[in-house]
Amino acid sequence: MTERVKMNNLTVKLSGKTVLEGITFSVFSGELTGIIGPNGAGKTTLLRVMLGLLKVQQGELTIFGLPVSRINEVRSMIGYMPQRQSFERRFPLSAADVVATGLLSPQTLFRRLPGKKEKVRMALRSVGMEHYYNRPFQDLSGGEQQRILLGRSLVRQPRLLLLDEPNANLDFPAQQSFVELLQSLKEKEDLTIIIVSHDLVSIAPVADKLVCINRTMHTHGRPAEVLHSPHLDEAYRCQFDFLSTTGEKARCWHE
Repeated sequence: MTERVKMNNLTVKLSGKTVLEGITFSVFSGELTGIIGPNGAGKTTLLRVMLGLLKVQQGELTIFGLPVSRINEVRSMIGYMPQRQSFERRFPLSAADVVATGLLSPQTLFRRLPGKKEKVRMALRSVGMEHYYNRPFQDLSGGEQQRILLGRSLVRQPRLLLLDEPNANLDFPAQQSFVELLQSLKEKEDLTIIIVSHDLVSIAPVADKLVCINRTMHTHGRPAEVLHSPHLDEAYRCQFDFLSTTGEKARCWHE
């Protein structure tokens, strides 16, 4: 397998304050990696660093074998689904319109894009939403909107997909459906996926690897290893119950 993302002793500071420190892990082609941790742990910050939106103060970060300082050379190979996305109701957009916004860039903003409609249809087809092409986006359910937004992040046919809390505000059946879709996309499209989440229940069963952070690295590895690691308690410092992939119950108790 090819290394898609590599971090070694990564340290990031914002306004002089260290927000991430000593982050070391790799993500290989075709893997679905879950970055887990409590709210405020620095998970979104880590994604923004991978996108080249925040600077690295110390350590090494490479994307597709290139230092993150050269991210623009491989940006077209990266899809990104941010945590919160909204579209103004006064300007109603169809599902196809929303997906098409994923093709926009400073270089393409005022140009006609050849094959635009077919690219949008392919993206909608990949997330099982092709028949929603002309449906108003605002009329769709939360789960349907998330699929459309996922299609938006896939419209450029990326090789690396970064998702920030895509299951937030979805009910449990919609969460399960969404992560199953991600697993299917990973296998069919040979996608490498990194998904940020604080929801262990939905992510653990489909992840190849889990990375648990809370400003620093606490544990990483296969889901079964991470879910039963004593370092999980250090990261969360809260009480939660969940079922592991083996059906055994693991617990983290508030100190």
